[in-house]
Amino acid sequence: MNVIKTELEGVYIIEPKVFGDKRGYFFESYSKRKFEAHGLNYDFVQDNQSFSATKGTLRGIHFQNGSASQAKLVRVGMGAVLDVAVDLRKGSPTYKKWVAVELSAENKRQLLIPRGFGHGFVTLTDNVEFLYKADNYYNAEQDRSILWCDEEIGVNWQVENPVISEKDASAPKLKDSDVNFIYEGK
Repeated sequence: MNVIKTELEGVYIIEPKVFGDKRGYFFESYSKRKFEAHGLNYDFVQDNQSFSATKGTLRGIHFQNGSASQAKLVRVGMGAVLDVAVDLRKGSPTYKKWVAVELSAENKRQLLIPRGFGHGFVTLTDNVEFLYKADNYYNAEQDRSILWCDEEIGVNWQVENPVISEKDASAPKLKDSDVNFIYEGK
């Protein structure tokens, strides 16, 4: 497993070791032991999956507030996405900054996103299967979104007219949200 630091503290690109032959391939998508060997100590408790039929479908920027906050390990089983993590921790040196990584069934990359970050993605192909682990259970009362096109954050989604949900279209801007993440430093 190759662990690659990004510009955002705690956000890592994970490249699994892939074993392939004429039959296909095999890889470990997650190993607690290997993560811990890299200092990545997470206790994932829930697996989630979504399907997006149309290229240009945008989901995000999502997070759960407070003690319901979630770290996520995200990947793509079919198709490709531009995956985005946004630092929402007030006081962080990278507050409001974001990183974007292409994740695809072909490159098998994953993105590890710690608590305190917003998350979203836009599909780069039709028929995208998106999979992720979370270290906290879904909590509807703490489920939040930030407007995907908030100028204060300025994510370059690389798409002009995304397909978005009503929920994402009506999400508040960061300045109007009740996001309550605080940077605690290292």
